[in-house]
Amino acid sequence: MNIMIAGCGKVGRSLADRLTNAGHEVIVMDKDFDAITSVTSMIDVMGYQGDCTSINTQMEAGIKKTDLLIAVTDDDEKNMLACLIAKKTGSCHTIARIRSPQYTDEIKYLKDELGLSMSINPEMVAAEEMVRLIQIPSALEVDTFAKGKVSLIGLEIPEKSILDDLAIKSLNSKVGNGALICVADHGGEVVIPNGDYILHSGDKISVTLSMGEINGFLNKIGIKAKKIKNVMLAGGGTIGYYLAKRLLELRINVKIIEKNKKRCEELADLLPKAMIICGDATDKRLLLQESVDQMDAVCSLMHSDETNILLSLYLSKTNPEIKVITKVHRNSYEDIVNELPVGNKISTKDITADYIARYVRSMQNSMGSEVEALYRIMDGKVEALELLVGEDFNFTGVELKDLRLIDNTLICRINRHGSIIRPGGRDTLERGDSVVIVTTNKNINGINDIIKG
Repeated sequence: MNIMIAGCGKVGRSLADRLTNAGHEVIVMDKDFDAITSVTSMIDVMGYQGDCTSINTQMEAGIKKTDLLIAVTDDDEKNMLACLIAKKTGSCHTIARIRSPQYTDEIKYLKDELGLSMSINPEMVAAEEMVRLIQIPSALEVDTFAKGKVSLIGLEIPEKSILDDLAIKSLNSKVGNGALICVADHGGEVVIPNGDYILHSGDKISVTLSMGEINGFLNKIGIKAKKIKNVMLAGGGTIGYYLAKRLLELRINVKIIEKNKKRCEELADLLPKAMIICGDATDKRLLLQESVDQMDAVCSLMHSDETNILLSLYLSKTNPEIKVITKVHRNSYEDIVNELPVGNKISTKDITADYIARYVRSMQNSMGSEVEALYRIMDGKVEALELLVGEDFNFTGVELKDLRLIDNTLICRINRHGSIIRPGGRDTLERGDSVVIVTTNKNINGINDIIKG
């Protein structure tokens, strides 16, 4: 596909890298020449300097030959206008990043009127992801499929767990029939395990469960399910606002520490049920005064990655029982942060790239097959996807034990008209099903791609 990306910031760079690696032809556009060269010098893409809201600029950059325009500048209005021009001029698909809370309730109208193929609010999506992590404090990752009916949860097997030295084929007899261990990471070696795989304490695993089975499973494997009641947010920016709003709806007590006085006044009006503290969240005395050590969860959401990391390190040392979530943007910190006790890491850049990559894959499919959900798990080494079984799938009715799946791929759940099936060898895939898979293979674009040719 020919893809044009308007905006060469962190998100634009991440998208260019991801889409180029997937085999697409990518052009990046920005008014800032240095921003363009910072991308083109590192990634094999074409660069074009100009204003994405100019018809002439888009025409010169090749919008007529473009299949998809992705507008991810820092200006919502500019993104929407760029998409409208591309839609009218080039008749291509369009995706706009729209972040401002003022558009939250109007997004469906805007999408319809502007002819957007997709819109994404990274801060809102990040907030929803943090809510899931807060609701399951012991989880390393929480992703959902089948309209929330199936969860994929990342966990670390605790010491003296029933799972220690257990073969996966014995899992059902120990913890029941609901859970399915899909991925295992032992000492950095990530595998899609078979029944003979032996689990060990300290291993990181990904497990598929229905929401109602989570607490029971955690208790059986030695992880105490804890209910979150009090949450502190260090930083009252857009993510902090969306997160606080959702937590308050769940009747969780929220305390926000924000340095900017004007922003504190805005938050006090927007979130009357939250406690707003005007101060520096890196001030140890203020943190102790506000009982940070008594919080069930703390989210480091300030502008600076370094500040977020340092605060999270302090919290992990102060009280290891606190659920810590850290916002990190810079790619250069990823390897370092993965080795530090900073809790769950959230990046709006990565979230945006994941959502858009899912849509791009769907565009490549034919006859109704599509990627309904896409997540990268285990530090990006594994992909978890929800795939729709379309009219072009030629193996309906074939028992799973007879399907020749590509290597390192596992079917985890089947959603058949809202009924969730934990698949066994005698089960089949039928048209209209959505199927949750995990795989170490990249660029799966549809259900046919998981079958060996």
